[in-house]
Amino acid sequence: MPKAKYEGIYRSIKKRIEAQDYPYQSLLPSENTLIAEYACSRNTVRRALAELVADGYVQTMQGRGVRVIYQPVGKTTFTIGGIETFQETARRNHLRAVTKVTKFGTVIATEQFAAESGFSEGDELWAVQRVRYLDGKALILDINYFLKEFVPGLTPEIAANSIYDYIENTLGMQIITSKRRITVEHATARDEKLLDMGTYGCVVVVANQTFNAAGLLFEYTQSRHQPDYFSFRTLPRGKSERQTPGAGGSTWDFALGRGSGKMGFRVSLNQNLFYRCNAC
Repeated sequence: MPKAKYEGIYRSIKKRIEAQDYPYQSLLPSENTLIAEYACSRNTVRRALAELVADGYVQTMQGRGVRVIYQPVGKTTFTIGGIETFQETARRNHLRAVTKVTKFGTVIATEQFAAESGFSEGDELWAVQRVRYLDGKALILDINYFLKEFVPGLTPEIAANSIYDYIENTLGMQIITSKRRITVEHATARDEKLLDMGTYGCVVVVANQTFNAAGLLFEYTQSRHQPDYFSFRTLPRGKSERQTPGAGGSTWDFALGRGSGKMGFRVSLNQNLFYRCNAC
């Protein structure tokens, strides 16, 4: 396969997505249209699309096309793929996990929140705030928003157990792609009230967008982590419990904290990861 050909197509489509010629949640032209436009083979187009999937720009849908899931962001970010629930992470690390729901209700997405989350203005959302305890320590504050249309019947009791288990096994919705970005922020008064912050003045914030099999956003979550127990560990493709289709990249170890009590998360990086905790 001519490498320069598929890379040129990849760069062309990527540039058009970034310019929003193909806007967020829209469908790319069909394979046949792209073949005709770029005067290439089907395999060449598919290789270019596979690169876009791996970079978190699009999501393929069997028999239905390719949906754009890229959104412009205002900061330099990196994308990590792979999905693992809190309970799965705790079991893998042999930790005792408890979730306490501290807020539960509904909100309407404002224009400002829509721009941040990827939802549409006016969307009706479940708003859930949960504190995650590991071995008795309050280490993670999760602030979740779920599209009510896609997650009907959610309750505080379900939220205290596993929302993903409810979505997959009760509602029968397939969770396909997760896009995340990580920043370090100064701890807020809420962080200091709800988390065991120790001497830290910062939190590691993981902002997460999750898409279903149709490539539609149904969840936006901000997880705020106490740094002493924060660790991301990446695995080669095919090793994680839930691997995002098309996710590849290098294997990295990423950790924050002191001592041996770090908590690990299994993910796959689509881009190289550079991290510095200047705020701590």
